[in-house]
This record gives sequence, structure tokens and C-alpha cells, in this order.
Amino acid sequence: MLRKLRLALAAALLSPAVAMAATNYAAHPEALALIDELVTEQGYDRAQLQAVFANAERQEKILEAISRPAEKVKPWYEYRQIFLTEKREQQGREFLALHRETLDRAERETGVPAEIIVAIIGVETYYGRITGNYRVIDALSTLAFDYPRRSTFFRKELKNYLQLTHEQGFDPLSMTGSYAGAMGYGQFMPSSYCAYAVDFDQDGQTDIWNNPVDAIGSVANYFKRHGWRAGESVVSAARSNGKVPADWFNDGLKPERKVADYVAAGLTPVMALDPEAQATAMQFDSGDGFEYWLGLHNFYVITRYNHSAMYAMSVYQLSQRLAMEPKS
Repeated sequence: MLRKLRLALAAALLSPAVAMAATNYAAHPEALALIDELVTEQGYDRAQLQAVFANAERQEKILEAISRPAEKVKPWYEYRQIFLTEKREQQGREFLALHRETLDRAERETGVPAEIIVAIIGVETYYGRITGNYRVIDALSTLAFDYPRRSTFFRKELKNYLQLTHEQGFDPLSMTGSYAGAMGYGQFMPSSYCAYAVDFDQDGQTDIWNNPVDAIGSVANYFKRHGWRAGESVVSAARSNGKVPADWFNDGLKPERKVADYVAAGLTPVMALDPEAQATAMQFDSGDGFEYWLGLHNFYVITRYNHSAMYAMSVYQLSQRLAMEPKS
């Protein structure tokens, strides 16, 4: 890999066209400062880093994508149609069957149900089919050095990315992901990779891009490390008498009220729940009214993957479909 990077550096430095276009980060002040930091503080090889940034390309499409105004939040009845489809369910069953042994081991070792692991991968990347085509080095360099609004965040992610490729022996110029630098089956950011990704098949390399075994183990570990409680419920449908204070549905994602408090206010869970358990109240627009739910601790854990109640509900409901016996 070192020889490849040195050859790439030489080619970049000798090419007038590249220099004139100024589309790489070979001479960018922020990139040079980061190189100095990594060499001084962590002992990285300067020539290798120079080769990486000489070949990291500024991508206007990435800046356009991240600067685009956020799409208006869809109501639940539209949002769920994206993820709760027969095709996604069927392909989820196929993924479950194909990786049954690995999923069973992940569930035994972490307590996270196999169907939850598969549902996350299904929602994130359609079971590894859609993982992003941007080079991660381009995405993170562009956002770290040319997107001031969030440069601090992406500079840290870029450092984590260089660390993980260095430790794992990956070519930093070849790994791909989303325009924001999310990677692999589970769309881990580099910081999440460094914190939670695991070599689940113990082959000496933690590969969440091409190795579904490592991807499954890493998603399960993410949930375990965020406090998943084995055997506990995730969420319960609820009935409302219409007298629940409106602001109780805007308390945030973390459960902070007792089930007993909701029951006293007129929001009654359909499931039998511990009155002392902490829960969060949610209402979703079903198109012809509202659905009411009480999210429990494990529901909150799902939202640590993506801070959205509708995302977590999609994952949960897809997981429930996957856990059911297929229709004959």
C-alpha cells in the first residue's frame, strides 16, 4: 500500500493539470495542518499522508448534497411506506436465512434480537445493496476542509477514518460510502467504526463493507454498548382518552415519565407494562387520525442509531414482520 501511495503522490505532484485544477488537497492549509498534527502526535508517515491528500478530491456534489435544504418531514403514513414494503420484508427474510448462524451467535453474545439487527441493515442499506458510491476520503476531506459549518465534526471523522484504515491495512483511497462518509452495511461513521465495529469472524480484519459477518457483529455490538436490555419490550401501542397534555408528546426521545403517569393522564398501553417503567409518549399521523405509542428503554436505544422516532418505529415494525412466520 505504501508503494501505491508514494507513486500516487509523485504522479499528483508532477501533473500540471492536477495542480491547475486545484481539485485535490495536496496544498490545502487545513490538510497540511492535519498532516502535521498526525505526524507529530500519532507518528504517522508524512509521505503516506501527503499521498492520500494529493489524491483526495474536492467533490462539489457532496457540498451540494449536504447544503440542500432538509426535506420536509413526511407524516408517518408516508414515511412507513418507504421501509415497510413486501420487497424489503422478503429480502430481509432471505438475509436472515443466509446468515442465520451468525445472527444466532450475535443474539446469544449481545442479547440483541436477530430481527432487530437485520432490520437496521435493511433500513440503512437494503441489506448491503445500497451503501454509497462516494470515496470516503473525498467525502470527509471535502466536508472537513470546505464546509465550514460542520468542519470540526468532519475533521474528527476524517482523523478517525485515517486511523481505522491505518490500523486495518485498508487503502484509504478505495473505501466507499455515503456523501457524508457513512460506511458499510450498517452505515457507520468512522467514529462509530472505531468505537463499535468488531472483527466478528476473527480473521484479523474488521470489514463492514464486504463482510456481512463483521457487519452483523458490529451492529449488534453497537446496540449492546448503547444499553440494549435483552428480553425487554421495545414499544407498546396505547389508547388515548384525548386528555393527555399535548406537550407530553414533545418530551424528546429519552424516556423520562413513568408508565403510571401516562395511565393516570389517560394514555393506556395495550401491553401489560411495569407501572414504574420509564417511557416516552408518541403520536403518529396515520392519515385518518393518530396512532399512540409508548416507547420504552429499548426503543430509545434504537434512536441512538438515528435520532428519529419514526426511524426507530420503522426498524421495530420491520423487525416484527421478519420475526413472524412467513405467509403461506
